[in-house]
Amino acid sequence: MKNNFLEFLNNKTMYYDKIDYSIIEKSWNIISSHIKLPYVIHIVGTNGKGSTGRYIASFLYQLNKTVLHYSSPHVLEFNERIWINNKNSTDEQLQKGHEQLQEILSNEYLNKLTYFEYTTLIGLVISSGLDYIVLEAGLGGEFDATNVVKNNLSVIPSIGLDHIEFLGNTIELIATTKLKSCDESFILGLNMPIEVQDVKNKILNNKKEILVNKNFKLPKSVNKLPIYLKNNLILAVSVLDYLSYSCEELETPELFARCQKIENNITIDVGHNLLAANVIYEEFKTKSIILIYNSYKDKDYISVLKKLKPIIKELQIIKINDDRILKEELLFNVCSKLNIPCKTYNNIIKKDNEYLVFGSFKVVEEFLKLRINYKK
Repeated sequence: MKNNFLEFLNNKTMYYDKIDYSIIEKSWNIISSHIKLPYVIHIVGTNGKGSTGRYIASFLYQLNKTVLHYSSPHVLEFNERIWINNKNSTDEQLQKGHEQLQEILSNEYLNKLTYFEYTTLIGLVISSGLDYIVLEAGLGGEFDATNVVKNNLSVIPSIGLDHIEFLGNTIELIATTKLKSCDESFILGLNMPIEVQDVKNKILNNKKEILVNKNFKLPKSVNKLPIYLKNNLILAVSVLDYLSYSCEELETPELFARCQKIENNITIDVGHNLLAANVIYEEFKTKSIILIYNSYKDKDYISVLKKLKPIIKELQIIKINDDRILKEELLFNVCSKLNIPCKTYNNIIKKDNEYLVFGSFKVVEEFLKLRINYKK
């Protein structure tokens, strides 16, 4: 049955209360004999996965390597999640991968696989025969769907407190599940907490560690990048150096929705936790901003707003139709307690204000959709 990929996907379970790793494991055991898996670069961690992965994938493409970058979630369209040789995947490529899976797997597995598990397998199938796949974990590491394949190199940009309901409420517990996904070689990003180093020494002492080279000469064009993106760029360049490639003559790509200035006074960023708030604060600490914001209920939004409070001139709540998003009244109450001026976002952008759109992929998605409609 060759049904439409996106229609099939939209009927899948996107969120779960308990992770059942056996379904994707059994599915991959069946699929693996039908494809030629590329060299696997597995990106795990809390923040910086998307930017680090895209830097690596872009550099490999510029070096005339064939490469697929699998990331999540998307901002405007699903095709963003599977990037192939410097372009978002086409509907035709996704449909072809979908049809291959439909032919290989039984209806039992096709029905039981979750949204993320199924899209991970689509990415793996489409990557068959390429030189590299840069595979970004969704949630966790050890039991993430992306860890179903053996990785050649694990890249960990950062580790902090997030998804504590699944991964644990301490840095040690979160680091443990993420670092346990390492199969062969690994490289840790800059400024890792000491707890991560301790966990690394306990569970990865039989793996090969690659060290970040801080002495690379980066192009002058990256001087305007936020510090956290520079750090992720250095990490990516260190990966390429380990793979025996030089990045000296390569162009650094602009990253979508990663501290990206889309207009002179509007910056969008898909950050959604305290770790992201810390790095965003460093970029805006000398400014007074209008924060266009919302948050998922399960995020530590109070800590995020406390961190950003010194730079917030006003917070504007962007309405999002999603049951997982905070109710507007609750966010108004939090802002009142924190003495942060607050109102509902109304599409009006004034030229004499500096705006930061921040809080999640959903926040950026809704903002961009409203701006497109507003400009029409």
